[in-house]
Amino acid sequence: MEKNFFDKVYEVAKQIPYGRVTSYGAIAKYLGAARSARMVGWAMNNSLAKEVPAHRVVNRVGVLTGKHHFDGSNIMQQLLENEGIPVKGNQIVDFQKYFWDPAVEL
Repeated sequence: MEKNFFDKVYEVAKQIPYGRVTSYGAIAKYLGAARSARMVGWAMNNSLAKEVPAHRVVNRVGVLTGKHHFDGSNIMQQLLENEGIPVKGNQIVDFQKYFWDPAVEL
């Protein structure tokens, strides 16, 4: 059975290493659907029950755009900070330092 797009997104997201982050667009590009960053976002909205580290997926400049999908107002930031990733004003500090590109890493 062919995997749907969301399942492919989850497979990639599950491989993001502890202490690293990626973007919706980087996952979309890796999956050969470069213009589908928003669909990756939709997948992340529905990923909590699938044990996907959705907190490690942010927008292209490191803003925590998905934080409203976590229970509690600051859970996404707390999870990232627990992994050693600094966040200030809803944005990852020194984003490129923590960026993980699946096209390079996988």
